[in-house]
This record gives sequence, C-alpha cells and structure tokens, in this order.
Amino acid sequence: MFASTHGDLAISDYMCATLVDTPALISPIKFHNSVHNAAAGYWSIGTSSHAPYTAISAFHHTFGVGLLETVVQIACEQQPVLYVAFDVEAKGALSTMAPSRGLLGVALVLAPAGAARPGCRLLSMCIAANEPSKATPPRSGAAALVADNALAPCMPLLEALASDAPATLQLTLAERASLNIQVRQA
Repeated sequence: MFASTHGDLAISDYMCATLVDTPALISPIKFHNSVHNAAAGYWSIGTSSHAPYTAISAFHHTFGVGLLETVVQIACEQQPVLYVAFDVEAKGALSTMAPSRGLLGVALVLAPAGAARPGCRLLSMCIAANEPSKATPPRSGAAALVADNALAPCMPLLEALASDAPATLQLTLAERASLNIQVRQA
C-alpha cells in the first residue's frame, strides 16, 4: 500500500511547464515517473515482488486514508501489509496550490492481531463520522522539523509507536470523518 499527498510535484511541474513551452521535448522517463504509482512500481521492480499494490492520494487526509486502506486489506486478506507513505518538496507553480517542504517518508509493516510478536504495538481503530474531524497535534521536536511537509500528519502515530506508554490519537479521513486509534504494547 503506497500513499502520497501529491506524488512528485517537481516532475508534475516540469511536465506542465514543458507542455506549455516546448511539448516536443517531454522526457519519456520524466513522463513515466509522473504517474502517481511510480514509487510503488519501482518498489515492485526493485524487490521482484509480484504482489498487488494500491497507490492512493487523499489530499490533507492521505496518511489517515492510507492507513485505513491498509487495515482493510489486512482484514480481508489476513496477511501482513507494507504501508509506505511519502511526500517530497513541491516545486514551481504547483507549490503555491499544493505546498510541501522537505522530504518525509514512513514505512510500516502492519499485520493481523494474531500475528503480534514481542516488541510490537497493537493498534485498535474505529471511524468517527458526521462530526468535524480534528487531528491529534504532534508533540515532539522532530515533528517541528517536518511540519511543512504534506505528510506531517503521520507524526502523532509515529510518536505513539515510539513510546512505551499507551496512547490515543486521531487522524483525519475527510472533513467530517476521523480514524480514532489506540496504541498499546503487544
């Protein structure tokens, strides 16, 4: 499962500018890399994986929606799923509409509850709908370093996973839907 708020906006900006100025000079490789599932495709090639994958985007809600999609896949298949979420720095004209600074990536292997091992964390989740969504704010100094990246909403979950203490947090799924998560030791 792969998620990115904007994909590679630098390549998208290049594609738009080149199409306006000199359309015959579009780079085939940059065109190939402009599709949203390029990272997932390269991962599949690099690992020789023939497993299916999903690549999604949900604007400000991408991390939470990607996590929910991962959990649904686990529930349906009863197998571990790799969840990779990333966002890169926005460049060019598109950066005014879809801002993101720096690089941030997260990779989590999530598994059905029965597959928990010592040292793992258990996540319990439920969806809260029909009320305005409000994400749990991050607390760590590390979160401030990536606050301007489109994937910054992942930080409260990473903070909870890094702590030995139980935690409760909320990720947004839409304007009026949230993913409520409880994290505890296995």
